[in-house]
Amino acid sequence: SVLLGFPGKGISHPLLCPPGIKCGGVLSAPSGNFSSPNFPGLYPYETECTWLIVVAEGSSVLLSFSHFELEYHNTCAYDYLQVYNGAARDRGNLLGTFCGHSPPPPFSSAWHVMAVVFRSDRHVAKHGFAAAYRKDACGGQLTGLSGEITSPRYPESYPNDAECRWSIGGAGGGGPLTLVFADFQMEGGQGCGFDYVALFDGPTVTAPSLGRYCGSARPPRTVSSTPHLLIIFKSDFNIGGRGFKAHFYSAGECQEVFTTIKGNFSSPQYPNFYPNNLKCQWSIQLPVGYRVKVFFLDMELEGRSSLTGGCDYDHLSAFDGGTESGSLLGRWCGRESLAPVTSRSNRLLLLLHTDRNTAKRGFSISYVGVVPMNVSCTRTDFHIQIPVQSLAQLERNRIYLGTPSCAAQVVGRNFKIHTRFDTCGTESQRRNNTSVIVSTLYIDFSVGDQEDIHQYEVQCEPKRKEASVTLIAGPDPSRLSQAENLVDAQKWEGEAIDAREFKSQDTSDIVFISICILAGLLMVIAVVGLVLL
Repeated sequence: SVLLGFPGKGISHPLLCPPGIKCGGVLSAPSGNFSSPNFPGLYPYETECTWLIVVAEGSSVLLSFSHFELEYHNTCAYDYLQVYNGAARDRGNLLGTFCGHSPPPPFSSAWHVMAVVFRSDRHVAKHGFAAAYRKDACGGQLTGLSGEITSPRYPESYPNDAECRWSIGGAGGGGPLTLVFADFQMEGGQGCGFDYVALFDGPTVTAPSLGRYCGSARPPRTVSSTPHLLIIFKSDFNIGGRGFKAHFYSAGECQEVFTTIKGNFSSPQYPNFYPNNLKCQWSIQLPVGYRVKVFFLDMELEGRSSLTGGCDYDHLSAFDGGTESGSLLGRWCGRESLAPVTSRSNRLLLLLHTDRNTAKRGFSISYVGVVPMNVSCTRTDFHIQIPVQSLAQLERNRIYLGTPSCAAQVVGRNFKIHTRFDTCGTESQRRNNTSVIVSTLYIDFSVGDQEDIHQYEVQCEPKRKEASVTLIAGPDPSRLSQAENLVDAQKWEGEAIDAREFKSQDTSDIVFISICILAGLLMVIAVVGLVLL
C-alpha cells in the first residue's frame, strides 16, 4: 500500500486493493485516466481501490467521468464511488458518494490533491466507471460551503495573457454566495480594459454583472442573488501585479446574521461531520445597551497541535464588537465543556476555521441578549430601572418582579420597579453566612403560543446595601446552570440614569438617624440636669 502523510498531524491513508487485482495508486502526472478493475468488463466482488491524484502545488484537479454504472441502492450502501477534496477517509473532505447509472458531476479540488475511492460488495457486479483528470493552473468548479481563490502564482506577480474562470455553487447549497477580497493589486486603467476581475450573478457570463475591478483598491464585499457566482480573471500581454486573494462563503449554514434577542445555530451539517476548508462566520447584533451571552451546548472540533499545544488546526473564535479586529474573547478546539461567554458590547462575532483534513462533529450554540438594567437596593427596598428603548416592543405589564401585580411603571424613558422587601415575592435567604433578600425579575417576550420568558434573579445584601442581578433563564433553562453574575450591568452603555431619583425612600436609614439624634439630645439634657442639681 502507499501512504500519504501530512506534516505535523500524524495522518496517513493506505491505498487498498485486493490481492491479485490491480487498482488504485498515486496519479501524479499533469493529466491522466483511470477506471474500475476489468473495465469495460464487470468489476470484481469485494473490491476496494483508492486513487490519490496529486498535481503541482498551487494548481487544482479537474475530474470528470465518461462512463458510470454501479449497483444501485438509495443510500449507496452496497457498491459505491466516493470523491474527496483532498485525502481519502476524512469525512470533512467528502464531496459526494455515488452509485447507480447517473455519473457524478465534474469536480474541481480546492487544492492540489484529490482522492477517489471505489468499493464493491459480494453481490451484483456492473461495468464500473471510467474517469479522466487534469491539472488546472487556475479556475474550476468550486462546490464547497466556503473556500479561497487566488490569482495564478499569488502572491508573486501573475503571468501575462492569462484567463481563469471560477464557477462557485451547484453542490446542494441553496443560499446566496458572499465574496470578500482580502488582497487585490492589478494593473489599473480607465474602464479596466487591460487586466481585470469580473463578477457575474450566475454560472455564466450571460448572468447580470456584479462588477469589473482592477488597480489596487480592494473590490467591495459582493453578495450574489442566486446560489451561483462566476469569477473571471484576465491579464493582457504586459504589466502585471501581485494579483488577488479572496474568500467565498455560502449563506445559511456558513454565514448568518442574528438580530433577535435569543437564538441558536450550529456548524455546517451538525451533528454530522463538518466539511474541511471552511471559514464560516456568525454575527450577533443586538440593540445598543444589550450584551450577548453565548452557551456552548456541544462542541467537538479537531484537537490541539501536538507540537505547539495550541488550536492550530480547526478552531472556533469569538470576537467582541462584531469584527475580527475586536477583542478576542476565546479560541477553542478539541472536545471541551466550555463555560458561557459574555460580550462587553452589543455585538459578537463567531468564526469557524477548518483546515484540509480531520473533520469532527462540530458545535451547537445558543445565545441570549442580556437586557441592560440598573439594580440597586437600600435596607428595605429594591430599585430596578430598564431603558424603554431596550424593550420598546413590550408593554409595562410584561416586566414584573415576583408576581404580575408588581409590574413596572413607565417613568420618563425608563421602566421602573420600586418595591419593599416584604412584597413582590421577595424572600430572605442565607448565602455564604450572609443574610440576603432575593426575588425574580420576569421579562415576558412571548408571542402568541410561543412562550419566551427571561428570568433574572435580583439579590440584595441589606447591611451593605449591595445589589446584583443574575440571568437564570433565557434560551434554554435546563442549560443555564452556570449563570453569570451581572452586577457590572449597572454600567450599561445606554441612557444614563439620574441618580437623584434614588436618594429618597430609604426609610430605615431616616428612622435610624432620627433615633440617634433624639438619643443624643436626651443625653445632653440629662447631663445638663445633673450639673444644675
